[in-house]
Amino acid sequence: MLAASAVSQSPVDPLAGLVVGDVPPPKPKEGWSVVRVIASSLNMHDLWTLRGVGHPAERLPVVLGCDAAGIDQDGNEVIVHPVLADPDAGRGDETLDPNRALLSERHDGAFAQFLSVPTRNLVPKPDWLTFDQAACLPVAWTTAYRMLFTQARITAGDRVLVQGVGGGVASAAISLAAAAGAVVYATSRSEAKRAEALKWGAKAALAVGERLPERVDVVIETVGEATWAHSLRALRPGGTVVVAGATSGTNPPADLSRIFYLQQRILGSTGCTRYELESMLRMMKATGVRPVIDRALPLGEITKGFQLMVDGQLTGKLVIHPPQP
Repeated sequence: MLAASAVSQSPVDPLAGLVVGDVPPPKPKEGWSVVRVIASSLNMHDLWTLRGVGHPAERLPVVLGCDAAGIDQDGNEVIVHPVLADPDAGRGDETLDPNRALLSERHDGAFAQFLSVPTRNLVPKPDWLTFDQAACLPVAWTTAYRMLFTQARITAGDRVLVQGVGGGVASAAISLAAAAGAVVYATSRSEAKRAEALKWGAKAALAVGERLPERVDVVIETVGEATWAHSLRALRPGGTVVVAGATSGTNPPADLSRIFYLQQRILGSTGCTRYELESMLRMMKATGVRPVIDRALPLGEITKGFQLMVDGQLTGKLVIHPPQP
């Protein structure tokens, strides 16, 4: 079957390790299901793997791709929950299982014609979602959902700042928070991306570091060093920063005096549970909110998609279509 795999890693030339070619198809095994992938989508996690960040070289080669929507061996249309873990090990929350793994970390991922995952990880795809829309949800959208509603527990009227418009998590966070009745502010270095944020429901979109009209209750932070100081300055006393990534660097100045004096809360967030994915689907049906898709490419052109991600040229999600047998 055709697949896109990481065969080597480089922090300076990550795409040199990306190979599109034939690999053996997955074999059925007890407790697992084989899914024919109709659509998948790019995530920064795929690029980190190629750069050698958080993915040991001894686990190469591996088929990349964390997101998938397709058809299982019984003919059911499904979305693949990407966290492979034991909920009992995490006291009911599989993201807290110390041995959890995201799809494509220890098991071949979704940039392929077929994919094998534990049957528990299959969630029925609603008929009101296209396969392309469904493929955008498993990582970016559920990450945003958990940050907003499980960790920050936002409610209607809360003021929310989303740093770094353009990525999948940021676009999802703006759309979901606005759909929940929050007052959303967004930042980006790109004027075009700020204009897009307004279409997604942001009240205002500002340049990175620009002073907001008011302090916010919650900051959704996935950028890291480049925006951290601004995130803390924008936050009201007693407010919350939820962190689920650091694309610009992982060692920002802590500013501990501000944090303890203003009693600000810093919460980490990773992935989502299967239940949160199902809850988000119910919210999407009720509100009509849908993923922002930048474009779709065939699997054979996935290198072009990665280059767009490296260059920061994506606004929303990039969908990948493997060839159908």
